[in-house]
Amino acid sequence: MPLTLASLVQHSALKLTVRAGEDRLDTPVRWAHVSELADPVPYMEGGELLMVTAMKLDAENPEAMRRYVKRLSDAGVVGLGFAVGVNYDETPQALVDAARDEDFPLLEVPRRTPFLAISKAVSAAVAADQYRAVTAGFEAQREMTRAALAEGPAAVIARLAAHVDGWAALYDASGAVLAAAPEWAARRAGRLTPDVQRLRERAAPASAVVGGTDDRVELQSLGSGRRVRGALAVGTGAPLGTAERYAVHSAIALLTLTTERSRSLQAAEQRLGVAVLRMMLAGQPDHARAVAGDLYGELLDAPFRLLIAEPAAGDRDPAAEAPLPALAESLEAAAARTGEAVLTVPEGEERLVVLAGDGGAVADACGAYAEKEAEEAGVVVGLSAPTGPIAAGTAYKQAEQALSVARRRGRALVEHEELAAGSVLPLLADDAVRAFADGMLRALHEHDATGRGDLVASLRAWLSRHGQWDAAAADLGVHRHTLRYRMRRVEEILGRSLDDPDVRMELWLALKATGGAPAS
Repeated sequence: MPLTLASLVQHSALKLTVRAGEDRLDTPVRWAHVSELADPVPYMEGGELLMVTAMKLDAENPEAMRRYVKRLSDAGVVGLGFAVGVNYDETPQALVDAARDEDFPLLEVPRRTPFLAISKAVSAAVAADQYRAVTAGFEAQREMTRAALAEGPAAVIARLAAHVDGWAALYDASGAVLAAAPEWAARRAGRLTPDVQRLRERAAPASAVVGGTDDRVELQSLGSGRRVRGALAVGTGAPLGTAERYAVHSAIALLTLTTERSRSLQAAEQRLGVAVLRMMLAGQPDHARAVAGDLYGELLDAPFRLLIAEPAAGDRDPAAEAPLPALAESLEAAAARTGEAVLTVPEGEERLVVLAGDGGAVADACGAYAEKEAEEAGVVVGLSAPTGPIAAGTAYKQAEQALSVARRRGRALVEHEELAAGSVLPLLADDAVRAFADGMLRALHEHDATGRGDLVASLRAWLSRHGQWDAAAADLGVHRHTLRYRMRRVEEILGRSLDDPDVRMELWLALKATGGAPAS
């Protein structure tokens, strides 16, 4: 408990008498200070007990005392100790009346009680309170450390909430609530997600105070580097005291250790992930399981999806967060919230490969990240169909194909199922396919440009009618012999036989890719 004016009054050795402000004796005292200045306020910080002998005060002037007392009260001075038997045999009535009008604590100090004795009592009490606060803080630190080692971050949050006599919550980097205590605080913590997201935009360490006087919330960033890895919220009804502040700082240190693994451990896990992925792609799932052990849970035994992400085309702001690490962090946070396993493997600086359970939170988070934050995040993602460990190599190719289509279509994410379920024709929008088609049909377009026939239109009609002469000739409005002559000319010009089904397929796709129009 902090020292109060009541504590000083009850101190048997000081013999202080209360002359005014009896209702405000529970006010904490931060320090005791002696000043005979007519206006000591410029040298006060607030929270002090001011002690005077009225050497330079007109203590019997009612108007002067009203101004003096009001100025002290407005400055946050908690009380006035007036020494009797020095300049005045008793406390002047003008001072007493002014203090009572202002409800300002006025303590009469007997001559036999030196100001030094009061200062020593205050100093000793303040030191004792600080010692109790430090001791309580260390005890909170030990308790939360044991909880962190035995039970994890959620237990740290629970212990912290009890120590601050309020509530506490832990957030991941995206602003999602990972743990909250007591249970009712989860809903309150969820409303602070926008504030946590704003905190993430600032370089760590960062802090902010939100809420009103009844629910004052301090937000503290978590992370040892400049990137915010998470956040801690502490809600109380009043500003934190010394002991509570020690507890919060201890929690920040512990939660930072649990949310941000050491670089050496991250590097080791990353190397292990690379080895596991290579074994999977090489068709060695049993070896991959043996190497991974329990690190990835049941991920390698259940149906999973493989996704490949690359930075989107275009210039990126050098000051902006790298898109692939940010995506990896978002997916790992989604996995942590639901207890899922996820394998993220960077392939250089321009590609990220991820194995995630089919239908799980990680796959959903990837889609939400790409669709909602595509412009800001700057990533393009290809997602394979659900597969098993034996077909990991096929899943990798599917993800690459989906990624390629996503780039051509200007999409943030494409799933392989879209390619299998949809038409093949949209895939022909690739520049290389268009160039091939133009080259294949160029000679026919050049022939038609001379006005000696309409070979391209005739070829299209004939192929669309599956080689049926009469039906195709009717579509064109020509005799079937004319159409036969034109198809022979197509074979002569191209040097290829229309009896070959591969040739017919290539010509049909070329016509679809170009729309039958010559290259500009």
